[in-house]
Amino acid sequence: MRRLALLVALSGSPAAADPLPDGFVRLADLAPGIAQDIRYARAFNFTGAVVPGYQAAECILTEQTARALIAVEARLAKDGYGLIVFDCYRPQRAVAHFVDWAGGAGGEEAGFFPGLARSDLIPMGYIAARSSHARGVTVDAGLRRTGDPVDRPEVMPAPCDAPFDRRARESTLDLGTGFDCFSPLSGLGADVGPAATANRARLAAAMQAEGFIGYAAEWWHFRNAADPTRTRQDFVIR
Repeated sequence: MRRLALLVALSGSPAAADPLPDGFVRLADLAPGIAQDIRYARAFNFTGAVVPGYQAAECILTEQTARALIAVEARLAKDGYGLIVFDCYRPQRAVAHFVDWAGGAGGEEAGFFPGLARSDLIPMGYIAARSSHARGVTVDAGLRRTGDPVDRPEVMPAPCDAPFDRRARESTLDLGTGFDCFSPLSGLGADVGPAATANRARLAAAMQAEGFIGYAAEWWHFRNAADPTRTRQDFVIR
């Protein structure tokens, strides 16, 4: 019995020791300094609840994509900036859940999609039945100043596309909207003012320099175009 207790103490919790598929890593194991606020592991997201498949607030990626992200962090750090990641690998069950949720009714966390109905989100391209997140090659990321505290908001005081001083604080830097803000102002060509435009450009330039490509409708979404991984996964994040 004492030997079993010793083994548990040395190995950590059973959940933390769960193996990952070949080629996948936990970002915190390689780069604990990259800030994380894995949004679907808690209720502060557009569905208003923890999303199926997220049993831990943990960024998991393919190793190739994780190392590319670490290079982005190093590039930003030269100028006093860093990343905050909101989502990484996304289980396929979560992708399917978003589609099912979009077909329902109600206004759960409607501040994330101001002026829209759930049924608008699929045709407008905000929710899709297939996602490169499930391949572990895509990350949703924001920008922060090195050393700034990581805010993890719990309430939506104003719509996600409200002025910076009114909406939920996710960073000390303005990116024009909050993360997962289903609004035209989240688009890359939106007029969000000079400060937010400059912050988006800094984030995008660093990501692109390390092989990531963005998505026109969402300033936070980046896929590692150099990662050949094609298999979509459905293992639970623990």
